[in-house]
Amino acid sequence: MSDALLEIENLHTFFYGESGVARAVDGVSFSVGTGETIGLVGESGCGKSVTALSVLRLVRPPGRIEPGSRIVFEGRDLVTLDERQLRAVRGARIAMIFQEPMTALNPVFTVGEQIAEVVRIHSKTSRREAWQRAVEMLQIVGIPAPAERAREYPHQLSGGMRQRVVIAMALVMNPALVIADEPTTALDVTIQAQILELLQQLQRRFGMSILLITHDLGVVAETVSRVLVMYGGEIVEAAAVKTLFAEAHHPYTEGLLAAMPRLGESRDRLRTIPGTVPPPTRWPNGCRFHDRCPYAWERCTLEHPPLYQIGAGHVSRCHLAEEPKRRADAHEPLVMQRSSRA
Repeated sequence: MSDALLEIENLHTFFYGESGVARAVDGVSFSVGTGETIGLVGESGCGKSVTALSVLRLVRPPGRIEPGSRIVFEGRDLVTLDERQLRAVRGARIAMIFQEPMTALNPVFTVGEQIAEVVRIHSKTSRREAWQRAVEMLQIVGIPAPAERAREYPHQLSGGMRQRVVIAMALVMNPALVIADEPTTALDVTIQAQILELLQQLQRRFGMSILLITHDLGVVAETVSRVLVMYGGEIVEAAAVKTLFAEAHHPYTEGLLAAMPRLGESRDRLRTIPGTVPPPTRWPNGCRFHDRCPYAWERCTLEHPPLYQIGAGHVSRCHLAEEPKRRADAHEPLVMQRSSRA
């Protein structure tokens, strides 16, 4: 792997409330190499977005990043920086693309003004130069007639156009790292493919690293080099994308892969993972997936699994690594059963 641009070590982000402590991110460690694209995958509530917000130090009370967590970016631990130092990083060296552009964009300013504002905040640039840069970025992200579109308001653009504007805002300062949090969720399938292809083209052009956060393994299949699977506030499996799709080890990853729709498959054959992600205030003892796992046995309810080494660059937080025969002896996995939906 290329040199690490971002190194996250033992990240704990907790939220404190009347119902208890929600351990949303609970001991996460991973790295992103220079020019690399990493996929962070999991169901809603597993801690993906909180991980992203933690990198940018955007977690606000009642949430906090716990002592002992390290977020090292370009050799500096972001956890130790003051707010002035962080403002120089956010938007300039690390940028974020949000899943809902109407939330990310201000409805009372034109899209050109909003992109130009990012330029003026992070560089000593005149209004005219910042505006020219904004128009240039709109052209780069594939918006036709960029000079005219720059004078329009977000509501005047289609969903796909708005997402391209958000990407233009994220890349206008040529950041080293882009965090894309579900960037295609609100778009139809055709536009999703266009946006993912655009991100790949822009990465080749600008050389930035991408942390792509999604609940959809299909999105990462052709986009990323490595996949991190997250469940219950933890990384439960990590591998190169081809290895993960061919040799998934963790039962949760198996379930996600089995739940992917397949061409020609009818809705009554869609597969599901039984149960739901437990609340972060009450993670279960032992393996956090054991109450949804078709292979679980007594050890899984008592002993929290470490990340076992499965192969080169492949780790899994599952005791099956030490007792693989239990997988072979199990009946047909519940995650492989047909959904009851019509």
